[in-house]
Amino acid sequence: MNREIRKVKMADIPQLKKVLDSSELFPSHLLDDMISDYLNNESSTDFWFTTTEEGNPISIGYCAPERLTEGTYNLYAIAVNKNQQGTGIGKQMMKYIESHLRSSGNRILIVETSGKPEFELTREFYIKCNYVKQAVIPEFYEEGDDKIVFWKKLE
Repeated sequence: MNREIRKVKMADIPQLKKVLDSSELFPSHLLDDMISDYLNNESSTDFWFTTTEEGNPISIGYCAPERLTEGTYNLYAIAVNKNQQGTGIGKQMMKYIESHLRSSGNRILIVETSGKPEFELTREFYIKCNYVKQAVIPEFYEEGDDKIVFWKKLE
């Protein structure tokens, strides 16, 4: 099995939409607008990455700098094709983005997720990746859905 983590390319979009549909991270039709600046603007500071298996994307990740900060990025999305979840790909992706950001002179990566019970495994994943739960913002997303913020210093 030949796996590689790399930056997203335009040709990856159709397969990345399948990853999104499989993982149910967000509706795949939103991807075109979300990734447009990254693909069309050489000076974009957004960063999109994927894991490929035999050249086919099986995961997607997206982070961008936090406005009004120095060296702080926010991981807005990370998903693995449903058939390959639980095989360590997510953890490899986290190591990849942390290394990329660190080597680019960045200091901190934050991750935000839902406080709903169905996101318990997601929260446990970030803790296993050595992120520290820093904040809970009650009812942020909607009534009864808190925002949980995790933090990691990129050393």
